[in-house]
Amino acid sequence: MEYINKMKVANRSILLVEDNPDDEALTLRALQKNNIMNDIVVARDGVEALDYLFGTGTHLDRDINIQPELILLDLKLPKLDGLEVLKNIRKNPKTALHPVVILTTSNEQSDITSSYRLGANSYIQKPVFFENFITAVGQLGLYWLVLNQSPPNLGNY
Repeated sequence: MEYINKMKVANRSILLVEDNPDDEALTLRALQKNNIMNDIVVARDGVEALDYLFGTGTHLDRDINIQPELILLDLKLPKLDGLEVLKNIRKNPKTALHPVVILTTSNEQSDITSSYRLGANSYIQKPVFFENFITAVGQLGLYWLVLNQSPPNLGNY
């Protein structure tokens, strides 16, 4: 996409919550191909994602005043599934307004409905073809990192 020219806005990181190494690599490659140069933090299960956001567990020493601009959340995760992660994000006043995009292979109607009921900002089924996936990720980056107006003081505690 020509209109995305090395997109990076200061302190606008992305939290990618993905347990499948192939899907992680595919997503990172798609971001790179779209010149989305933001810092990407990868959490490989639901517990690690919440630990990162709240500065607990393995992320106890993390500065929680620096929060991701966008959370890309898979649903099928070990330890704590994506819907539970979303529920925990939304019930905490410190993270309740974080943009969360469900990025999953599931096209189950119940997953879509549950995601929106729990406060997902968007639900995207991962495209099967790589070129379609690159396009989808580029559009995600353009919208959420450039065009979207985040709530003021997102992540400031």
